[in-house]
Amino acid sequence: MLQNLHVKNLALIDEVDIEFKDGLNILTGETGAGKSIIIGSVNLALGGRYNAEVLRGGADFGFVELSFFVSHPGQIERLKELEIFPEEGMVILSRKFMEGRSTSRVNGETVAVGKLKAAAEILIDIHGQHEHQSLLYKKNHLLILDAFAKEEAESIKDKLKPAYEEYRSCQRRLEADHMGEEERRREAALIQYETDEIRDAQLNSGEDEELEELYRRMVNGKKISESIAEAYSCTSDAPGDNASGLLSRAIRALQECGGFDEKADELCGQLIEIDGLLNDFNRELSEYAKLMDFSAEEFYETENRLNQINHLKSKYGNSLEAIQAYYEKQEQRLNELNNYELHLENLRKEYEDAGKYLKVLADELTQVRREKAGQLADVITQGLLDLNFADVQFQVDVRELPDFTPGGRDVVEFMVSLNPGEVLKPLGDVASGGELSRIMLAIKTVLADKDDTETLIFDEVDTGISGRTAQKVSEKMSVLARGHQVICITHLAQIAAMADAHYLIEKIVRDNITRTDIHLLNDTDSVQELARILGGAEITETVMKNAEEMKRLAANSK
Repeated sequence: MLQNLHVKNLALIDEVDIEFKDGLNILTGETGAGKSIIIGSVNLALGGRYNAEVLRGGADFGFVELSFFVSHPGQIERLKELEIFPEEGMVILSRKFMEGRSTSRVNGETVAVGKLKAAAEILIDIHGQHEHQSLLYKKNHLLILDAFAKEEAESIKDKLKPAYEEYRSCQRRLEADHMGEEERRREAALIQYETDEIRDAQLNSGEDEELEELYRRMVNGKKISESIAEAYSCTSDAPGDNASGLLSRAIRALQECGGFDEKADELCGQLIEIDGLLNDFNRELSEYAKLMDFSAEEFYETENRLNQINHLKSKYGNSLEAIQAYYEKQEQRLNELNNYELHLENLRKEYEDAGKYLKVLADELTQVRREKAGQLADVITQGLLDLNFADVQFQVDVRELPDFTPGGRDVVEFMVSLNPGEVLKPLGDVASGGELSRIMLAIKTVLADKDDTETLIFDEVDTGISGRTAQKVSEKMSVLARGHQVICITHLAQIAAMADAHYLIEKIVRDNITRTDIHLLNDTDSVQELARILGGAEITETVMKNAEEMKRLAANSK
């Protein structure tokens, strides 16, 4: 759950630190106090689009940090897939904003914004003021149904996507390989030329590296030979002053005093060892000199062979392994062209088999969706009745598309009748903004039990409602908060009264500087805030009694 929100230097916020609680967290405040800034800050911390104008005037940077305590095994596993590991159960998401850029971190480690967003999707779900508009699009109805049917549908969808890709691949291969006799003959002739060229080269693994090393020695052979000869003349026992001759003289000189002094004998022994090492070195140097002995014909053959290999690399691959792989691929293709009718028959069979397998999976998924559609309609209908829709009918239609998609072959549409005697119509054709908001709340409540996201944020879910309906919404929020941490910004007293933790957002002017502040209210202050919401500018004794009664009734209903 979300334990702490820390915001610094954003819009009217100088610096605020909010400790959230379990259950239903309510945020209220007068219009313009900065409620939207709080939610905007959360969205920024979760990877939302950043505009430099959001920085507080005169500030060099802005900062938002969200601290989550994670205990749900499903969340922990999904975070591990992102290589995010809770530290003592904590995951901290933060963003720092400078002029024109931002830095994102998870548990102190700098990450890309995409990874921050992926982590946020696991930890928190935000329902904004206008998110209910997404219900107007049928594609989202399918997503909602699949989320409801997750346990039954997910394993089928995991198989269906690769099956669809294989089906489309077979379809493309079949379409691409329909060619005329002349086109097929030209392709076969080209492939035959390429495979003959590679086969005739008789390439051996590692040959190119050996030849390149040999060629380098040959190109630099003269310089190497001169250097070897000079080194040999300096170290061998050839006539003249050289290391070997001088070393022999030194050994003889020390041997003349042998037996007179132990140190002299020791030094003489060391020189004898050095002489042995020098002789070994000279033998290796002599053998190395023989490697530099090559003819002009050998150089010509080496150079030509390297040119041949590099020519093949430029055409068929940048390594001998790549050339061999290309050869095998072209050999297979040539066999297909030489046995074209059999090849087409095999392609058709692969395409038909892929289509049959895909259809089995798609039909299985359609069956699951239709079964779950009825259950989803029932629970949403009940949820809508709980939200004061007096006589509502809700139906989830599942219809087949003419062709397959990566998600099956279904289109899903929500149908609703909100008034007695009205026929079922597409949701977008009959529902107002306030009604859509309540329908989305009912859906969120249903899906919350199917998801492991612990924290849910609702930004003014009460738009367009009042009276008895507002009371019903408050009760629904309270029920939802029994299994999740719910954070809700509201302007309705009925919803605010249900708070397990009530926070006041207010605008404070001090020294001609305006700031947004937020703090947790105790029970007395919470009643006072309810009275403000109920009574507006003038809070009378009657309004206070109403606020107290509302708080008492809310406590009894929990």
